[in-house]
Amino acid sequence: MNEEAGGRAVRVRESARATTYTISDLAKEFDITTRAIRYYEDQGLISPARRGSRRIYSRRDRVRLSLILRGKRLGFSLQETRELFDLYDNAPGEQAQMAHFMELLGARRSMLERQMEDIRAILGEIDTAEHEARRSLAARTSATQTERA
Repeated sequence: MNEEAGGRAVRVRESARATTYTISDLAKEFDITTRAIRYYEDQGLISPARRGSRRIYSRRDRVRLSLILRGKRLGFSLQETRELFDLYDNAPGEQAQMAHFMELLGARRSMLERQMEDIRAILGEIDTAEHEARRSLAARTSATQTERA
């Protein structure tokens, strides 16, 4: 992709189309820290090649990082994400992976629905307490005004 910068064309790297990535490329693209990426590497979820002390990430690493972050947004633990990766690596036909993923989604949905019920109940209790506090405050204000009169 080319963009104008100060009147001259500048080549802008589209990281999603690159064949390899630096840790900085991925950190910038996914808006995460390089420390987070190194942590996922330490956990065995991604495995970049090395050139000296430099990490060189492949398209596979980029996709896995994207899936790790999506799983995190869905509330999956890194262990659950690792299980999905292992299923895919050992049985790339995807059927077992998708069945396990559906189980995880169902469990996550059930947990969130329970949390939502709890939140609704707590909000109801807050509404009741707030109503009682307002009524009490109004009664005290009214009593104070009556005493002054």
